[in-house]
Amino acid sequence: MESRRRSTKPPEELKIAKERITILFGEAEKMVRNDKKLANRYVELARKIGMRYNISIPSYLRKLVCRKCKEYMYPGITAKISTKKGYLRKECLQCGKVTKIRIKKK
Repeated sequence: MESRRRSTKPPEELKIAKERITILFGEAEKMVRNDKKLANRYVELARKIGMRYNISIPSYLRKLVCRKCKEYMYPGITAKISTKKGYLRKECLQCGKVTKIRIKKK
């Protein structure tokens, strides 16, 4: 079994990289209404930072990116959201990719 490769960067650099990723997603959310290209550019930069520092994007932010075309998915603007039979259905309006997320019952 292979172990996951760890980053050789200093911990303070990794912390800054995670903060930048979060900031870039926040800026993408602000800009998606006015300029979709700029919002997608912010997401692209966040993904590149994650790859450069070998850190994963948090799952709550990763769910905002289309797995097929890597576009920023914002409900009502770049994505269509609906619920049906215990699932959340997200459809990317750019490429048409449909993602289903199971909703857990309490």
